[in-house]
Amino acid sequence: MPLAPKPADIPRIPGALRLYKVASIITGVFLLLLCAEMVAKYLLGYELELGGPNGFLAMVPRDTVTAVNLSTGILMAHGWFYVLYLFADFRLWSLMRWPFSRFVLIALGGVVPTLSFFVEVRVAREVKAFLAAREGAATNETVQEARA
Repeated sequence: MPLAPKPADIPRIPGALRLYKVASIITGVFLLLLCAEMVAKYLLGYELELGGPNGFLAMVPRDTVTAVNLSTGILMAHGWFYVLYLFADFRLWSLMRWPFSRFVLIALGGVVPTLSFFVEVRVAREVKAFLAAREGAATNETVQEARA
């Protein structure tokens, strides 16, 4: 039988869900940018340069970047947002008391391109359904107590 969230943790679940949703979208977008950057760098031989002699934003041949290397910036930003994503995943997972396999599946959303968008929708739907069912049950109990 799966574990249910602790009653004391239920008020913290909506905030954890919001953090997870925001982190999921940001991480997914940066992962897609990272994939595009990898294709440009390793297949086409270009990197993204910011503020160099070729203009504000330019694609320059690999290893000839003289200004800010935006390709490296995308890589680092995705890494840090993935850390935030893992924190948000862990927080929601621990509050909901899901099995460890669910944590791993959600964590893969930040590594497999576009997976974070699909997992985010599914997780949000499940958490919202749980909270709605819990709220409905509490409302029914209040009505029954008022009738008694």
